[in-house]
Amino acid sequence: MNYSLFSTVLLLADLIIRIGLSIRVIMRKRPYGVSLAWLVVILLVPFLGGFFYLLFGENRIPERRIERARVSYKYYQLWLKTLRQRAPVSWHELNPECAPLHRQAETLVGLPALAGNKLTLITSPEEIIRSIIVEIEKATSTCHMQFYIWQDGGQINRVIDALINAAARGVTCRLLLDSIGSRDFLNSTTSTRMKKAGIKVRESLPAGLIKALFSRIDIRNHRKIVVIDGAIAFTGSQNMVDPEVFKKDAGVGNWIDVMVKVEGPVVESLAGTFISDWYLDAEGVAYHQPESLQKDVETVRQKGDIHPLPVVGKCPVQLVPSGPGFGLENIHNLLLTTIYAARKELIMTTPYFIPDEPLLIALKAAAQRGVEVTIIVPQKNDSRLVHYASRARFEELAEAGVKIQLFHGGLLHSKTITVDRNFSLFGSVNLDMRSFWLNFEATLFIYCEEFTQRLLMIQQSYLHQSLALDLPTFSRRGHLAKFKENTCLLVSPLL
Repeated sequence: MNYSLFSTVLLLADLIIRIGLSIRVIMRKRPYGVSLAWLVVILLVPFLGGFFYLLFGENRIPERRIERARVSYKYYQLWLKTLRQRAPVSWHELNPECAPLHRQAETLVGLPALAGNKLTLITSPEEIIRSIIVEIEKATSTCHMQFYIWQDGGQINRVIDALINAAARGVTCRLLLDSIGSRDFLNSTTSTRMKKAGIKVRESLPAGLIKALFSRIDIRNHRKIVVIDGAIAFTGSQNMVDPEVFKKDAGVGNWIDVMVKVEGPVVESLAGTFISDWYLDAEGVAYHQPESLQKDVETVRQKGDIHPLPVVGKCPVQLVPSGPGFGLENIHNLLLTTIYAARKELIMTTPYFIPDEPLLIALKAAAQRGVEVTIIVPQKNDSRLVHYASRARFEELAEAGVKIQLFHGGLLHSKTITVDRNFSLFGSVNLDMRSFWLNFEATLFIYCEEFTQRLLMIQQSYLHQSLALDLPTFSRRGHLAKFKENTCLLVSPLL
């Protein structure tokens, strides 16, 4: 009798959990692929399905971070008002597709495009690291660095030594590193040594078993930003790692990245984004003393080394930070607008390519209306899930006229988009649902034909190291391979 009662209670509890969570999934109105995938997990996997949904099914950000963001919002808005007064862009001189894209981006994130910037592309990892070290060695006030992965070893030890030397001469050095991506480094003796030298090392979005009960632990800070003295910045796709020693056992070759050195008014946007993240991840640290709004903003600007910068070049650039705190669909919507803006040519590079239905439709539609669409992805990937989920879309895209190029010169990690050889997107965003919905990312929208031509040359160099997908051969792959691809594609919205 007791066993029968226990079984009945267990079945009722399971039923209540399945129905309750299913209703919750439906009412949240997520993209249908995500909702459908979670409904399958909840309805088909007793108890564990509901448990996994509570852990990973919703973009739950820590309550303290939400509260800090709420308090800082009015200060952020005042800063944006002052930012809009600097270096306005003459849109009538540019591609007419740029102005609407800019308006949409400014509406979504608030940051305007700023004219008069100088951008220097850097493709060699040795040159990227060397350029950052040179600026650290010249720093007089602040060195701010934000990365998803920081791993010591190889040339990165020189960066660490440069930061320690900078701190010794009185420069304020702040490192903001993702809790999961940089876990080994944060727990290392090197990190301890840097802290003892006076470098401020902060963990972004702390993760752990206890924290998993209150927030989604796989929401990550994926940005790569360096700002020196509030005047010179670096951003792009490379983590603070030396490719010669990083993940050498993954069997994919060296990671191929590109960064850009930024000078000019838009550096202020990058500096403001870094300091915002720095304080949002602070534990027990206030933004300011409770005084007048204007004075509080000035205090933050002084501490963050955020200040107006003169015109030094010709490139109009707009920083678009994205992530759960900036509106879930911002970067996704802007990517769709970018694809639909293409009239002649669209070239995209990404290491992780898992487009959802709207992005898939946009890419196919572009090719069908005569745009030459080229997508360059690694031939080998460090993620088996991504490898198979990406391949599930290749045949459909190729049949629509999209050119799929498989890069064989290493793990292509660059995230670049060029449109009609006229304007471009550059930063940390991958073409997958994790970057769209879960990661905090940073993308430069660059409304500059000259820069885009230089970026296009880099993309062309990738094409020279790529093989075109052979559709007839690919379409004859076995049923087992197709089953693996479709299975990985089915679960990809959950991750």
